[in-house]
Amino acid sequence: MTRDEAIAILALPQDKAVKVILALSEKAEKYDQLVGEVSPTTPSGMIAPYLKRPPEAKRKKSPGRKKGHPGSARLRPETVDHFKEHTLGCCPECHGPVEKPTKTYKRYTEDIPPIEAPEVTEHTVHGYWCSTCKKVVFPAVTDALPNSMIGLRLVVFTAWLHYLVGVSVGNIVKLLSVVCRFKISAGGLTQAWKNLASLLEPTYAHVGHMISKSGVLNADETGWRLNGITHWLWCFTTKSLCYYLITKSRGSPVIKDVLGTVFRGILICDFWGAYNKISALAKQRCFYHLFTELAKVDKLNHSPGWKAFRKTLARLLKDAVRLSTKKAQLAPQRFDRLKARLAYRLEQIIAASHQDKDAKRLVKRLRRHKAELFTFLDHENVSPYNNHAEQQMRKPVLTRKVSQQNRSDQGAKTQAILMSLFRTAELQGKNPVEEVLSMAKSTLAKDSADEEHLKMAA
Repeated sequence: MTRDEAIAILALPQDKAVKVILALSEKAEKYDQLVGEVSPTTPSGMIAPYLKRPPEAKRKKSPGRKKGHPGSARLRPETVDHFKEHTLGCCPECHGPVEKPTKTYKRYTEDIPPIEAPEVTEHTVHGYWCSTCKKVVFPAVTDALPNSMIGLRLVVFTAWLHYLVGVSVGNIVKLLSVVCRFKISAGGLTQAWKNLASLLEPTYAHVGHMISKSGVLNADETGWRLNGITHWLWCFTTKSLCYYLITKSRGSPVIKDVLGTVFRGILICDFWGAYNKISALAKQRCFYHLFTELAKVDKLNHSPGWKAFRKTLARLLKDAVRLSTKKAQLAPQRFDRLKARLAYRLEQIIAASHQDKDAKRLVKRLRRHKAELFTFLDHENVSPYNNHAEQQMRKPVLTRKVSQQNRSDQGAKTQAILMSLFRTAELQGKNPVEEVLSMAKSTLAKDSADEEHLKMAA
Protein backbone atom coordinates (compact mmCIF):
# COMPACT_ATOMS: atom_id res chain seq x y z
CA MET A 1 0.00 0.00 0.00
CA THR A 2 1.26 3.47 -0.92
CA ARG A 3 0.95 6.63 1.17
CA ASP A 4 -1.69 8.08 -1.22
CA GLU A 5 -3.82 4.92 -0.89
CA ALA A 6 -3.65 5.15 2.93
CA ILE A 7 -4.74 8.83 2.80
CA ALA A 8 -7.62 7.87 0.49
CA ILE A 9 -8.84 5.27 2.99
CA LEU A 10 -8.73 7.82 5.84
CA ALA A 11 -10.77 10.24 3.70
CA LEU A 12 -13.65 7.75 3.47
CA PRO A 13 -16.59 7.85 5.90
CA GLN A 14 -15.76 6.26 9.21
CA ASP A 15 -17.77 3.04 8.67
CA LYS A 16 -16.28 2.40 5.22
CA ALA A 17 -12.75 3.19 6.42
CA VAL A 18 -13.13 0.73 9.34
CA LYS A 19 -14.43 -1.98 6.99
CA VAL A 20 -11.46 -1.56 4.59
CA ILE A 21 -8.91 -1.58 7.44
CA LEU A 22 -10.41 -4.78 8.94
CA ALA A 23 -10.34 -6.49 5.53
CA LEU A 24 -6.67 -5.59 5.08
CA SER A 25 -5.88 -6.77 8.61
CA GLU A 26 -7.56 -10.13 8.03
CA LYS A 27 -5.63 -10.57 4.78
CA ALA A 28 -2.33 -9.78 6.53
CA GLU A 29 -3.04 -12.30 9.31
CA LYS A 30 -3.73 -15.06 6.79
CA TYR A 31 -0.47 -14.26 5.01
CA ASP A 32 1.47 -14.40 8.30
CA GLN A 33 -0.04 -17.80 9.09
CA LEU A 34 0.99 -19.16 5.70
CA VAL A 35 4.52 -17.74 5.76
CA GLY A 36 5.61 -17.05 9.30
CA GLU A 37 4.02 -19.82 11.37
CA VAL A 38 4.24 -23.56 10.88
CA SER A 39 2.12 -26.14 12.67
CA PRO A 40 4.02 -28.79 14.66
CA THR A 41 2.25 -31.46 12.61
CA THR A 42 3.27 -29.97 9.23
CA PRO A 43 5.46 -32.44 7.26
CA SER A 44 9.07 -31.36 6.88
CA GLY A 45 8.80 -31.36 3.09
CA MET A 46 6.07 -28.70 3.20
CA ILE A 47 8.13 -26.23 5.24
CA ALA A 48 10.19 -23.64 3.40
CA PRO A 49 13.97 -24.18 3.87
CA TYR A 50 14.51 -20.67 5.24
CA LEU A 51 11.99 -21.41 8.01
CA LYS A 52 13.82 -24.60 9.02
CA ARG A 53 17.21 -22.95 9.45
CA PRO A 54 17.77 -21.32 12.84
CA PRO A 55 19.98 -18.22 12.84
CA GLU A 56 23.63 -19.15 13.02
CA ALA A 57 25.04 -18.83 16.50
CA LYS A 58 28.57 -17.66 17.24
CA ARG A 59 31.16 -20.29 18.02
CA LYS A 60 31.16 -20.87 21.76
CA LYS A 61 34.43 -22.76 22.07
CA SER A 62 37.77 -22.82 20.34
CA PRO A 63 38.59 -25.78 18.07
CA GLY A 64 40.88 -28.58 19.16
CA ARG A 65 41.12 -30.79 22.20
CA LYS A 66 40.20 -29.56 25.65
CA LYS A 67 42.88 -28.39 28.02
CA GLY A 68 44.45 -31.26 29.96
CA HIS A 69 43.82 -33.83 27.22
CA PRO A 70 46.90 -35.43 25.61
CA GLY A 71 47.93 -33.98 22.27
CA SER A 72 47.65 -35.83 18.99
CA ALA A 73 50.25 -35.93 16.22
CA ARG A 74 51.16 -38.17 13.30
CA LEU A 75 53.44 -41.00 14.41
CA ARG A 76 56.89 -41.41 12.93
CA PRO A 77 56.90 -44.08 10.15
CA GLU A 78 58.23 -47.48 11.21
CA THR A 79 59.94 -48.14 7.88
CA VAL A 80 61.74 -45.79 5.45
CA ASP A 81 61.68 -46.62 1.72
CA HIS A 82 63.86 -43.82 0.33
CA PHE A 83 66.62 -41.58 1.67
CA LYS A 84 67.32 -38.06 0.40
CA GLU A 85 70.05 -35.61 1.41
CA HIS A 86 69.47 -31.87 1.04
CA THR A 87 72.61 -29.73 0.72
CA LEU A 88 73.39 -26.14 -0.25
CA GLY A 89 76.09 -24.79 -2.56
CA CYS A 90 75.36 -21.17 -1.64
CA CYS A 91 73.20 -19.14 0.72
CA PRO A 92 69.60 -19.00 -0.62
CA GLU A 93 69.24 -15.38 0.65
CA CYS A 94 72.50 -13.57 -0.27
CA HIS A 95 73.85 -16.27 -2.64
CA GLY A 96 77.20 -16.18 -0.79
CA PRO A 97 79.38 -19.31 -0.40
CA VAL A 98 78.71 -21.78 2.44
CA GLU A 99 81.02 -24.38 3.99
CA LYS A 100 80.23 -27.76 5.58
CA PRO A 101 76.92 -28.21 7.52
CA THR A 102 76.86 -26.88 11.09
CA LYS A 103 73.40 -28.22 12.03
CA THR A 104 71.42 -31.21 10.76
CA TYR A 105 67.89 -32.42 11.43
CA LYS A 106 65.65 -35.14 9.96
CA ARG A 107 62.06 -34.96 8.78
CA TYR A 108 59.81 -37.64 7.34
CA THR A 109 57.24 -37.40 4.57
CA GLU A 110 54.64 -39.95 3.51
CA ASP A 111 53.20 -39.81 0.00
CA ILE A 112 51.62 -42.01 -2.63
CA PRO A 113 53.79 -43.14 -5.54
CA PRO A 114 52.99 -41.80 -9.03
CA ILE A 115 51.09 -44.22 -11.28
CA GLU A 116 52.60 -44.18 -14.75
CA ALA A 117 50.08 -46.61 -16.28
CA PRO A 118 47.55 -49.23 -15.17
CA GLU A 119 48.98 -52.62 -14.30
CA VAL A 120 48.05 -55.22 -16.91
CA THR A 121 48.23 -58.94 -16.15
CA GLU A 122 47.95 -61.69 -18.74
CA HIS A 123 46.32 -64.80 -17.24
CA THR A 124 47.21 -68.09 -18.84
CA VAL A 125 44.65 -70.55 -17.53
CA HIS A 126 45.67 -74.19 -17.97
CA GLY A 127 43.10 -76.92 -18.25
CA TYR A 128 43.74 -80.41 -16.90
CA TRP A 129 42.11 -83.69 -17.73
CA CYS A 130 40.41 -85.24 -14.74
CA SER A 131 40.19 -89.01 -15.11
CA THR A 132 37.54 -89.16 -12.39
CA CYS A 133 35.23 -86.48 -13.83
CA LYS A 134 36.14 -87.46 -17.41
CA LYS A 135 36.54 -83.81 -18.49
CA VAL A 136 38.95 -80.89 -18.64
CA VAL A 137 38.94 -78.73 -15.46
CA PHE A 138 40.30 -75.20 -15.04
CA PRO A 139 41.51 -73.26 -11.96
CA ALA A 140 39.38 -70.31 -10.80
CA VAL A 141 40.52 -66.78 -11.69
CA THR A 142 39.71 -64.53 -8.72
CA ASP A 143 41.42 -61.33 -9.89
CA ALA A 144 38.37 -60.17 -11.88
CA LEU A 145 34.66 -60.81 -12.24
CA PRO A 146 33.64 -63.42 -14.86
CA ASN A 147 34.01 -62.16 -18.46
CA SER A 148 35.45 -58.85 -17.26
CA MET A 149 38.74 -57.15 -18.13
CA ILE A 150 38.50 -54.72 -15.19
CA GLY A 151 40.43 -55.83 -12.11
CA LEU A 152 38.41 -56.75 -9.03
CA ARG A 153 40.37 -54.41 -6.75
CA LEU A 154 39.50 -51.43 -8.97
CA VAL A 155 35.80 -52.41 -9.01
CA VAL A 156 35.66 -52.72 -5.21
CA PHE A 157 37.63 -49.52 -4.60
CA THR A 158 35.44 -47.41 -6.91
CA ALA A 159 32.29 -48.97 -5.44
CA TRP A 160 33.48 -47.89 -1.99
CA LEU A 161 34.11 -44.37 -3.26
CA HIS A 162 30.62 -44.13 -4.74
CA TYR A 163 28.36 -46.03 -2.35
CA LEU A 164 29.96 -45.19 0.98
CA VAL A 165 32.10 -42.07 0.52
CA GLY A 166 29.57 -40.47 -1.83
CA VAL A 167 31.76 -39.55 -4.83
CA SER A 168 29.71 -39.20 -8.02
CA VAL A 169 30.25 -41.59 -10.93
CA GLY A 170 31.49 -38.78 -13.17
CA ASN A 171 34.07 -37.66 -10.63
CA ILE A 172 35.30 -41.23 -10.15
CA VAL A 173 35.85 -41.51 -13.92
CA LYS A 174 37.85 -38.25 -13.79
CA LEU A 175 39.82 -39.43 -10.74
CA LEU A 176 40.81 -42.69 -12.45
CA SER A 177 41.77 -40.85 -15.62
CA VAL A 178 43.94 -38.22 -13.90
CA VAL A 179 45.48 -40.11 -10.98
CA CYS A 180 45.65 -43.68 -12.32
CA ARG A 181 45.60 -43.00 -16.09
CA PHE A 182 42.86 -45.61 -16.27
CA LYS A 183 40.29 -45.08 -19.02
CA ILE A 184 36.76 -46.31 -18.26
CA SER A 185 33.24 -45.06 -18.96
CA ALA A 186 30.55 -44.32 -16.39
CA GLY A 187 28.40 -47.09 -17.88
CA GLY A 188 31.24 -49.60 -17.61
CA LEU A 189 31.71 -48.76 -13.93
CA THR A 190 28.03 -49.01 -12.99
CA GLN A 191 27.69 -52.33 -14.83
CA ALA A 192 30.72 -53.69 -12.97
CA TRP A 193 29.17 -52.59 -9.65
CA LYS A 194 25.92 -54.38 -10.50
CA ASN A 195 27.84 -57.58 -11.26
CA LEU A 196 29.76 -57.23 -7.98
CA ALA A 197 26.51 -56.79 -6.05
CA SER A 198 24.99 -59.87 -7.72
CA LEU A 199 28.06 -61.87 -6.73
CA LEU A 200 27.85 -60.72 -3.09
CA GLU A 201 24.06 -61.00 -2.72
CA PRO A 202 24.28 -64.23 -0.63
CA THR A 203 26.64 -62.44 1.80
CA TYR A 204 24.18 -59.54 2.00
CA ALA A 205 21.34 -62.00 2.73
CA HIS A 206 23.46 -63.51 5.51
CA VAL A 207 23.87 -60.06 7.10
CA GLY A 208 20.08 -59.67 7.00
CA HIS A 209 19.66 -63.05 8.67
CA MET A 210 22.12 -62.11 11.42
CA ILE A 211 20.24 -58.82 11.93
CA SER A 212 16.96 -60.67 12.48
CA LYS A 213 18.63 -62.78 15.20
CA SER A 214 20.33 -59.90 17.04
CA GLY A 215 19.72 -59.08 20.69
CA VAL A 216 19.59 -55.27 20.45
CA LEU A 217 18.66 -53.63 17.14
CA ASN A 218 18.33 -50.00 16.01
CA ALA A 219 16.01 -49.20 13.10
CA ASP A 220 15.31 -46.06 11.10
CA GLU A 221 14.08 -44.99 7.66
CA THR A 222 14.41 -41.94 5.41
CA GLY A 223 13.14 -40.78 2.05
CA TRP A 224 14.77 -42.00 -1.18
CA ARG A 225 14.11 -41.58 -4.88
CA LEU A 226 14.00 -44.26 -7.55
CA ASN A 227 13.71 -42.77 -11.04
CA GLY A 228 11.95 -39.74 -9.53
CA ILE A 229 9.40 -41.77 -7.54
CA THR A 230 9.40 -41.61 -3.75
CA HIS A 231 10.84 -44.72 -2.08
CA TRP A 232 12.30 -45.36 1.37
CA LEU A 233 15.74 -46.31 2.60
CA TRP A 234 15.55 -48.56 5.67
CA CYS A 235 18.44 -49.17 8.04
CA PHE A 236 18.61 -52.00 10.57
CA THR A 237 21.83 -51.93 12.56
CA THR A 238 23.65 -53.33 15.57
CA LYS A 239 27.07 -52.38 16.92
CA SER A 240 28.75 -54.65 14.35
CA LEU A 241 26.22 -55.11 11.53
CA CYS A 242 24.40 -52.78 9.16
CA TYR A 243 21.62 -53.82 6.77
CA TYR A 244 20.15 -51.36 4.26
CA LEU A 245 17.02 -51.90 2.21
CA ILE A 246 15.38 -49.67 -0.44
CA THR A 247 11.64 -50.23 -0.89
CA LYS A 248 8.58 -48.41 -2.18
CA SER A 249 6.75 -49.03 1.08
CA ARG A 250 7.26 -47.36 4.43
CA GLY A 251 4.80 -49.72 6.10
CA SER A 252 5.02 -52.66 8.49
CA PRO A 253 5.35 -55.37 5.77
CA VAL A 254 8.96 -54.25 5.23
CA ILE A 255 9.78 -54.70 8.92
CA LYS A 256 8.03 -58.09 9.00
CA ASP A 257 10.04 -59.25 5.97
CA VAL A 258 13.31 -58.34 7.70
CA LEU A 259 12.60 -59.20 11.34
CA GLY A 260 9.58 -61.48 11.15
CA THR A 261 6.25 -61.00 12.90
CA VAL A 262 7.91 -61.60 16.27
CA PHE A 263 11.37 -60.13 16.90
CA ARG A 264 13.10 -61.89 19.78
CA GLY A 265 15.35 -58.98 20.68
CA ILE A 266 15.04 -55.35 21.81
CA LEU A 267 14.08 -52.90 19.07
CA ILE A 268 15.18 -49.24 19.43
CA CYS A 269 13.19 -47.00 17.08
CA ASP A 270 11.23 -43.77 16.78
CA PHE A 271 7.45 -43.39 17.04
CA TRP A 272 6.63 -44.27 13.42
CA GLY A 273 3.45 -46.39 13.37
CA ALA A 274 4.91 -49.23 11.27
CA TYR A 275 6.98 -50.39 14.25
CA ASN A 276 3.77 -50.91 16.24
CA LYS A 277 2.72 -53.79 13.98
CA ILE A 278 5.38 -56.26 15.10
CA SER A 279 5.93 -57.86 18.47
CA ALA A 280 9.32 -57.85 20.18
CA LEU A 281 10.91 -58.92 23.42
CA ALA A 282 10.90 -55.20 24.23
CA LYS A 283 10.94 -51.85 22.42
CA GLN A 284 12.66 -48.61 23.30
CA ARG A 285 11.24 -45.42 21.79
CA CYS A 286 13.71 -42.67 21.04
CA PHE A 287 13.88 -39.84 23.61
CA TYR A 288 15.56 -37.53 21.11
CA HIS A 289 12.40 -37.46 19.00
CA LEU A 290 10.42 -36.44 22.07
CA PHE A 291 12.87 -33.67 22.96
CA THR A 292 12.82 -32.48 19.34
CA GLU A 293 9.03 -32.39 19.36
CA LEU A 294 9.01 -30.38 22.59
CA ALA A 295 11.48 -27.83 21.17
CA LYS A 296 9.55 -27.61 17.90
CA VAL A 297 6.21 -26.90 19.58
CA ASP A 298 7.81 -24.56 22.08
CA LYS A 299 8.71 -22.10 19.30
CA LEU A 300 5.07 -21.73 18.26
CA ASN A 301 3.01 -22.44 21.35
CA HIS A 302 3.46 -19.97 24.21
CA SER A 303 0.39 -20.83 26.26
CA PRO A 304 0.83 -21.40 30.02
CA GLY A 305 -0.73 -24.87 29.75
CA TRP A 306 1.83 -25.98 27.20
CA LYS A 307 4.75 -24.47 29.12
CA ALA A 308 3.79 -26.38 32.26
CA PHE A 309 3.33 -29.65 30.36
CA ARG A 310 6.63 -29.30 28.50
CA LYS A 311 8.55 -28.58 31.68
CA THR A 312 7.05 -31.57 33.50
CA LEU A 313 7.67 -34.04 30.66
CA ALA A 314 11.20 -32.81 29.91
CA ARG A 315 12.15 -33.11 33.57
CA LEU A 316 10.80 -36.68 33.67
CA LEU A 317 12.79 -37.76 30.61
CA LYS A 318 16.00 -36.15 31.86
CA ASP A 319 15.58 -37.77 35.28
CA ALA A 320 15.21 -41.17 33.59
CA VAL A 321 18.43 -40.68 31.60
CA ARG A 322 20.23 -39.47 34.73
CA LEU A 323 19.05 -42.55 36.65
CA SER A 324 20.43 -44.91 33.97
CA THR A 325 23.91 -43.34 34.32
CA LYS A 326 23.85 -43.95 38.10
CA LYS A 327 22.57 -47.53 37.98
CA ALA A 328 25.93 -49.08 38.83
CA GLN A 329 26.33 -46.81 41.87
CA LEU A 330 22.91 -47.49 43.42
CA ALA A 331 21.71 -50.46 45.44
CA PRO A 332 19.20 -52.62 43.51
CA GLN A 333 16.35 -51.81 45.92
CA ARG A 334 16.92 -48.07 45.66
CA PHE A 335 17.21 -48.25 41.88
CA ASP A 336 13.92 -50.18 41.61
CA ARG A 337 12.22 -47.66 43.90
CA LEU A 338 13.39 -44.70 41.79
CA LYS A 339 12.36 -46.48 38.60
CA ALA A 340 8.88 -47.11 40.00
CA ARG A 341 8.70 -43.42 40.92
CA LEU A 342 9.41 -42.50 37.27
CA ALA A 343 6.60 -44.80 36.11
CA TYR A 344 4.23 -43.18 38.62
CA ARG A 345 5.15 -39.68 37.40
CA LEU A 346 4.47 -40.78 33.81
CA GLU A 347 1.05 -42.09 34.81
CA GLN A 348 0.29 -38.78 36.50
CA ILE A 349 1.15 -36.86 33.30
CA ILE A 350 -1.08 -39.16 31.25
CA ALA A 351 -4.00 -39.05 33.70
CA ALA A 352 -3.95 -35.26 34.17
CA SER A 353 -6.50 -33.08 32.37
CA HIS A 354 -4.79 -30.97 29.69
CA GLN A 355 -6.51 -28.14 27.84
CA ASP A 356 -3.71 -27.39 25.37
CA LYS A 357 -4.10 -29.19 22.02
CA ASP A 358 -0.38 -29.95 21.65
CA ALA A 359 -0.24 -31.37 25.17
CA LYS A 360 -3.26 -33.58 24.39
CA ARG A 361 -1.57 -34.83 21.21
CA LEU A 362 1.63 -35.78 23.03
CA VAL A 363 -0.28 -37.37 25.93
CA LYS A 364 -1.94 -39.62 23.37
CA ARG A 365 1.49 -40.73 22.19
CA LEU A 366 2.74 -41.27 25.75
CA ARG A 367 -0.33 -43.36 26.59
CA ARG A 368 0.20 -45.56 23.53
CA HIS A 369 3.90 -46.14 24.22
CA LYS A 370 4.15 -45.88 28.01
CA ALA A 371 5.49 -49.44 28.26
CA GLU A 372 8.24 -48.64 25.73
CA LEU A 373 9.79 -45.51 27.23
CA PHE A 374 11.87 -46.88 30.12
CA THR A 375 13.09 -50.17 28.60
CA PHE A 376 16.70 -48.91 28.76
CA LEU A 377 16.48 -48.94 32.58
CA ASP A 378 15.78 -52.69 32.61
CA HIS A 379 18.35 -53.89 30.06
CA GLU A 380 22.09 -53.42 29.55
CA ASN A 381 23.49 -51.90 26.32
CA VAL A 382 20.14 -50.30 25.46
CA SER A 383 20.16 -46.57 24.81
CA PRO A 384 17.17 -44.24 25.25
CA TYR A 385 18.21 -42.61 21.96
CA ASN A 386 18.21 -44.01 18.43
CA ASN A 387 21.51 -42.25 17.64
CA HIS A 388 23.23 -45.36 16.30
CA ALA A 389 20.70 -45.79 13.47
CA GLU A 390 20.77 -42.05 12.76
CA GLN A 391 24.56 -42.20 12.41
CA GLN A 392 24.32 -45.06 9.89
CA MET A 393 21.85 -42.93 7.91
CA ARG A 394 24.22 -39.98 7.73
CA LYS A 395 26.46 -41.26 4.90
CA PRO A 396 23.58 -42.44 2.67
CA VAL A 397 21.88 -39.05 3.14
CA LEU A 398 25.06 -37.27 2.04
CA THR A 399 25.33 -39.66 -0.92
CA ARG A 400 21.68 -38.93 -1.74
CA LYS A 401 22.49 -35.26 -2.28
CA VAL A 402 25.32 -36.06 -4.69
CA SER A 403 24.04 -39.02 -6.74
CA GLN A 404 20.32 -38.10 -6.80
CA GLN A 405 19.53 -41.68 -5.78
CA ASN A 406 18.86 -44.51 -8.27
CA ARG A 407 17.37 -44.89 -11.74
CA SER A 408 16.31 -48.56 -11.66
CA ASP A 409 15.32 -51.38 -9.30
CA GLN A 410 18.62 -53.12 -10.01
CA GLY A 411 20.50 -49.91 -9.18
CA ALA A 412 18.65 -49.61 -5.87
CA LYS A 413 19.43 -53.24 -5.04
CA THR A 414 23.11 -52.68 -5.88
CA GLN A 415 23.12 -49.60 -3.63
CA ALA A 416 21.62 -51.49 -0.69
CA ILE A 417 23.94 -54.52 -1.03
CA LEU A 418 27.21 -52.64 -1.35
CA MET A 419 26.39 -50.00 1.28
CA SER A 420 25.49 -52.79 3.74
CA LEU A 421 28.72 -54.73 3.22
CA PHE A 422 31.03 -51.69 3.27
CA ARG A 423 29.38 -50.21 6.37
CA THR A 424 29.37 -53.57 8.19
CA ALA A 425 33.11 -53.88 7.58
CA GLU A 426 33.64 -50.36 9.00
CA LEU A 427 31.59 -51.13 12.11
CA GLN A 428 33.72 -54.21 12.70
CA GLY A 429 36.90 -52.10 12.55
CA LYS A 430 38.10 -53.63 9.27
CA ASN A 431 39.35 -52.03 6.06
CA PRO A 432 36.13 -51.96 3.99
CA VAL A 433 37.87 -52.23 0.61
CA GLU A 434 40.09 -55.15 1.62
CA GLU A 435 37.23 -56.92 3.42
CA VAL A 436 34.78 -56.73 0.51
CA LEU A 437 37.59 -57.66 -1.91
CA SER A 438 38.28 -60.75 0.20
CA MET A 439 34.53 -61.60 0.22
CA ALA A 440 34.37 -61.31 -3.57
CA LYS A 441 37.46 -63.48 -4.16
CA SER A 442 36.20 -66.14 -1.75
CA THR A 443 32.80 -66.16 -3.46
CA LEU A 444 34.39 -66.45 -6.92
CA ALA A 445 36.50 -69.42 -5.77
CA LYS A 446 33.49 -71.05 -4.10
CA ASP A 447 31.22 -70.52 -7.11
CA SER A 448 33.82 -72.08 -9.38
CA ALA A 449 34.06 -75.14 -7.12
CA ASP A 450 30.27 -75.42 -6.83
CA GLU A 451 29.90 -75.22 -10.61
CA GLU A 452 32.34 -78.07 -11.04
CA HIS A 453 30.43 -80.17 -8.47
CA LEU A 454 27.13 -79.50 -10.25
CA LYS A 455 28.61 -80.52 -13.61
CA MET A 456 30.04 -83.66 -12.04
CA ALA A 457 26.69 -84.53 -10.42
CA ALA A 458 24.89 -84.06 -13.75
